[in-house]
Amino acid sequence: QVQLVESGGGLVQAGGSLRLSCAASGRIFGNYVMGWFRQAPGQEREFVAAIRWTSGTTYYTDSVRGRFTISRDNAKNTVYLQMNSLKPEDTAVYYCAAERDGRTAYAKGAYDLWGRGTQVTVSS
Repeated sequence: QVQLVESGGGLVQAGGSLRLSCAASGRIFGNYVMGWFRQAPGQEREFVAAIRWTSGTTYYTDSVRGRFTISRDNAKNTVYLQMNSLKPEDTAVYYCAAERDGRTAYAKGAYDLWGRGTQVTVSS
């Protein structure tokens, strides 16, 4: 059973950068879609970005496109989320997830493997 562990969260000022990592304890297979979601207090968990493991095709929600970059290191079984030009509204717990059927990138309900999350706080 693959387990996902996020790291790299923290407190940063607006305009700053953070890089989140998601390390998989087991093998990530080619049909996986690896995604990042976030959940702010009192809000629904929302899609942020995703990447297809084999092709490297990426997907972003509009609010982060151009500021965030998702990438993966196949050899390290690790997915990254580089976050630049951070805004206070980016404050949330960020979760890594795996969609193991490769059918979709955006649908939260299709992801069946989740990490525990890492807190990102952006001060104004």
